[in-house]
Amino acid sequence: MAGSGVMALCAGVSYTEMFSSFTTGLGSTLSGVGLLIVLGTIIGALLTSSGGSDVIVDAILAKTPVKRLPWALALVAFIIGIPLFFEVGVVILIPVVMAAAHRAKLPVVLLGIPALAGLSALHGLIPPHPGPLIAIEALGANLGLTLGFGLIVAIPCVAIAGPLLGKVMAKWVPIEANMGLLGDAVSAPQDSKKPHFWVAILVVLLPVVLMLAATVVELLGVDGAGVGAAIAFVGTPLIALSITTVAAMFLLGYGLGSSAGEVSKRIGASLGPIASILLIVGAGGGFKQTLVDSGIADTIAGGITQMGLPLLLAAWLVSVLIRLATGSATVATVTASGIMAPLVQGLAPTEAALMVLAIGAGSVFLSHVNDAGFWLVKEYFGMTVGQTFKTWSLMETTLSVVGIVTIMGLSLVV
Repeated sequence: MAGSGVMALCAGVSYTEMFSSFTTGLGSTLSGVGLLIVLGTIIGALLTSSGGSDVIVDAILAKTPVKRLPWALALVAFIIGIPLFFEVGVVILIPVVMAAAHRAKLPVVLLGIPALAGLSALHGLIPPHPGPLIAIEALGANLGLTLGFGLIVAIPCVAIAGPLLGKVMAKWVPIEANMGLLGDAVSAPQDSKKPHFWVAILVVLLPVVLMLAATVVELLGVDGAGVGAAIAFVGTPLIALSITTVAAMFLLGYGLGSSAGEVSKRIGASLGPIASILLIVGAGGGFKQTLVDSGIADTIAGGITQMGLPLLLAAWLVSVLIRLATGSATVATVTASGIMAPLVQGLAPTEAALMVLAIGAGSVFLSHVNDAGFWLVKEYFGMTVGQTFKTWSLMETTLSVVGIVTIMGLSLVV
């Protein structure tokens, strides 16, 4: 709040209005991300308290050697992250990551960073995520080409910034899994009935399937009426997670013999620990909005386009600077696309697609204190600010740099 107030005053805002942008940003962040965090936490709590996460982890550990667990979780996150928003993917995967790290007696960073890398790469590079979709429209790029090139670029990004870098980070920050995050919900009786593996997987994948189905009907252009409109509705993140929450209550609660009171108690116990997460994430959104309204992003980006750099590198740098100023990958993508749009007239379809990806790669550079995701990861993993910089922020920076290097390489061969 103090940082937002100072920024507003430096931008010439009246002291009586110094927190107007902050409160607007806080409200908009919590109205979107906040509800998703709450619903995802309830799903995670029921998954954990019922033993569902243990069942999933048992299956993963049984089929995957311990040394390959980071790669397995990166792959799971890569697949799940295609239709899911980053925040949704985080809250769904956190119980699985925590349980796997706890059971395998591994540092949580070793498994968490690969999962986060998979989600973040898809968020920045691959449609149907909002940033890439907006950039495709603004630059007139081909969606199919962008999707195909995006998947190619995402593979080395996830591999290097995830399992390979995570191995080093785990030595720097060897913290254990934060199993207390879900409160009393994690303390299920040892002799209680556990769900079948496929039931637990259904709860994890249900929002993925619903959102993916919505994406398909939207891409096919049949979401305007009838069955298509219904699928698009149930596939919106809030509705998909609401449906999954109710399904989890029945499949992982009542269906296993728990009473309504027991299910209610588990849900209630899961909400207390995330109160600080919601407030910190909301404050990050307020700080971001203050920076956006101050006009600093447009000022910086306008200057760099005059430097005569190669277009792909210029697009990446513009996106990077807006990302650093605003803390939002989507804002960085939207703004950079608008700035670069006049410069891409006459480009070949492949060049336009690579421009979208360059902007997307820049949009995930160096997540820091003005990014809600920074605080989300910090609180979920129980890290200090310094530890979050050494893990999450470094991973995001590496992912971004590997992305632009790969994109520049592709531009030489396509």
